This record gives sequence, structure tokens and C-alpha cells, in this order.
Amino acid sequence: MKFTKMQGIGNDYLYFNCFDEPVQDPEALSIRLSDRHFGVGADGIVLIKPSTRADCEMDIYNADGSRAKMCGNGIRCVGKYVYDRGLCRKNPLQVDTQSGIKTLWLTVENGTVQRVRVDMGAPELSPEKIPVQLHEKRVVDAPCAIGQETYRITCVSMGNPHCVVFVEDVDVLDLAKIGPQFEHAPLFPQGVNTEFIQILSPTEIRMRVWERGSGETLACGTGACASVVACVLAGKTGRRVQVHLRGGDLAINWDEKADTVFMEGPAAFVFDGRIPAEGETAVVENA
Repeated sequence: MKFTKMQGIGNDYLYFNCFDEPVQDPEALSIRLSDRHFGVGADGIVLIKPSTRADCEMDIYNADGSRAKMCGNGIRCVGKYVYDRGLCRKNPLQVDTQSGIKTLWLTVENGTVQRVRVDMGAPELSPEKIPVQLHEKRVVDAPCAIGQETYRITCVSMGNPHCVVFVEDVDVLDLAKIGPQFEHAPLFPQGVNTEFIQILSPTEIRMRVWERGSGETLACGTGACASVVACVLAGKTGRRVQVHLRGGDLAINWDEKADTVFMEGPAAFVFDGRIPAEGETAVVENA
């Protein structure tokens, strides 16, 4: 079984071309291959499938085998994969996801995709649809007990649930301790991705993220989008913001007129590989 490892500002997944070869038991496969000591190492796997509604479909599984509805960094890599490998040479491109069809605009240089701009859709702010179990019209800068601490949280869905917390310095956080407390809090019946945000200016923020099912990752595209929405709602930034993540930068724009969030960033090929058989080591074919 062949795969391609790709990354969007450090958020790395293993991509499988299901136009050519179906994947059996993706949950178990993601757990096995994502392990960074005994597997290939990744934040999960992405299946690129044919779609009757769009140019292709993206199906995502986290490192723990759970299924994800959407991944901003992952969808940029899907755009690069299908264009560069000739599965679909359209620009713009439409990708079907568990949270709807997304439109991608590709920046192509010398025949290969370098950057991708994605229409991520409108943010969902209704608590019951995020979901978060708070009886408010919107959860914006609301005090909430998590673990032994009280935090002020803002909750947004970008096709998956996000909880945004503003902090003075993202570098001093013990995310390995705090992240699971948010992810598994009863307040979030489906778990939650948690973004910790340090405001630098009205146009720049720093972000660290704990993703449900994967732990701390170098980047989260939907999380960056949710964070900018939270910043705007809290009056901390404008609608066009440069988000500095541990793996790199994303440009986010919450368009007021269209009420949609646009995300732009790079997508990069890492290597091609092959999995000979169950239990055998993956083979790198093209790095």
C-alpha cells in the first residue's frame, strides 16, 4: 500500500490515493502508522477519495484512530496532491469534507502548488452546534472551570469544535497537562480542540494548540480560523490577522460581508512511501 507524507506548516499527515487503492480499517491504520517511535510518524492519515459532489473527497483520521470532520492544513495538502499528481488540474478546486464542500485557490509555480487559499465557510457560534454545554447565545470570554483552574473561554466551530483561551505568554504553558483537561472536560461532549492565544498586535497573534485525538501539534488550520473569529468577537484584533504557529504562519481573513473565513498558507511534499504488509516497516521510496 502506497502513501505520501505531506505537511502544512508542520501539521503532518500520511495521504492515501483511494482513486487507485482503497484503504481497509483506516482507524487501526492511523493508530499504527502515526506512532512516531514505532510507525511512520504523523498527526494522522488522510484518504483522498472520488466524490460525486466535488473534485475529490478528503477523509481524515487522527493519530488515535478517531475520525475528524475537517483539517485546514490537511486540505491544503490535498489540493497540492491532486493537482501535482494530475488527479485533477482544476483551479479553483472543490474538495468534499465531513463539514461540507470547500473551495481552494491554488498558487502554482513551475507546475507545482506552493500555497493554497481555502474558503473555510462561516463560523458556527451557537453552543448547541459547536457543541459546548453552556446555556448562552454565544460563548465569548465566558468564565469556565477546567481542571483546578478557571479560564475565560470563547467557543467556535469551524466544522469541528474549538475553545479559544487568551494568555499573556504561550511559551510558558504546560500544554501536556492543560490540553487533556480541556479535551476531556464534560463541558465538551464531543471533545474539543483548544487554542491558546497571545495577542501581539491588532494584526498579529501567536498560537499553540492541543488537538483532540492528536495532542499538541505544530499547527491547526481550523484552529487558526477559530482563533481569529474569537479575537474579533473579543475586540482584540481586526479581521485580517497573521497567525504565528510553532510550525509556521497562516494568513486568516474573516470576511465581514460574506461571513466566511479565508485561510491561506503553504503545503509541502515530504516523501513517498510503501507499506509492504501488516507489521512490516514502511519503506521510503522518494524523499
